[in-house]
Amino acid sequence: MITDGHVEEIVVSEEEAGGRLDRVLAVRLSELSRSRLKALIVAGRVSIGGRPVHDPAQHVKSSEVIVVDVPPAEPAEPAAEDIPLEVIHEDEAIIVINKPAGLVVHPAAGHASGTLVNALIAHCGASLSGIGGVKRPGIVHRLDKDTTGVLIAAKTDRAHKSLTDQFADHGRTGVLRRAYVALVWGAPKLPSGTIDLPIDRHRTAREKMAVRTGGREAITHWQVIERFTDKDGTPVASALLCELETGRTHQIRVHLAHAGHPLLGDDVYGSGFKTKAVRLDAKARALLEGLGRQALHAAHLTIAHPLTGEEMSFDADWPEDMAKLAQALRW
Repeated sequence: MITDGHVEEIVVSEEEAGGRLDRVLAVRLSELSRSRLKALIVAGRVSIGGRPVHDPAQHVKSSEVIVVDVPPAEPAEPAAEDIPLEVIHEDEAIIVINKPAGLVVHPAAGHASGTLVNALIAHCGASLSGIGGVKRPGIVHRLDKDTTGVLIAAKTDRAHKSLTDQFADHGRTGVLRRAYVALVWGAPKLPSGTIDLPIDRHRTAREKMAVRTGGREAITHWQVIERFTDKDGTPVASALLCELETGRTHQIRVHLAHAGHPLLGDDVYGSGFKTKAVRLDAKARALLEGLGRQALHAAHLTIAHPLTGEEMSFDADWPEDMAKLAQALRW
């Protein structure tokens, strides 16, 4: 297994002769991502016959010896911060947490600190062998700031590549499964269904996403868990189980809003449904007002472990705020 601070020697076979350097390395050193290998080549960390090669497209010859020098991981740029985490599972390759509402996953403009990445750097410490040559966790999927639930991160390059490939495949050929619970306005007439509509940036509100022709493929499968009625017995809200076949930004929120069932508490995609709160009793209205976020929770994740291939499943119970709101909706 190739790791940071390791030198690997590869002898080019007759079958590989004539192939591009980066492609040969991608096959022989499959634990490293293509972007990581390209960066090593450009940085002069790959040599053939004792001479550094800087062109990823250079063709290799039979019996040539390729030496790949993977330097020790550099300290992470984001600072380590002692932020409490609810760890569901952790081993030498991965860490799975139950993300709370309000926690931003990755440092960005306006959120340079106080993020999940800062917390993971502090929590994992020396067990991070480096992603792309930097001692940081590998984020392979994200949850919105105010979405709670199961989130997995890689601790090594090998784990990062495996998880990235699994999420890119979306479970079409592997075991990956992602399930969310959502509280939405209204009640679908059918017990289950699929929303297969492309998503892209909103034409005018650039901070939002929207269903748009020509956008990226987006597929959401949904199933009604429970329907909630008002005092007259008319369905006013529902609990849905949603499974993703793709992973677009705000996908569940956009798809359900487009279907006429936006998430409770979603001021971005469900603002037009605020008046429906009058149909709730006083307790439910108060809990909805206090929710302060979209009622969406990542309840389940199944993966193949990056090292062993073992199928592993992780679950997170409903967060307290959503559970109390659902209970109030039951009268």
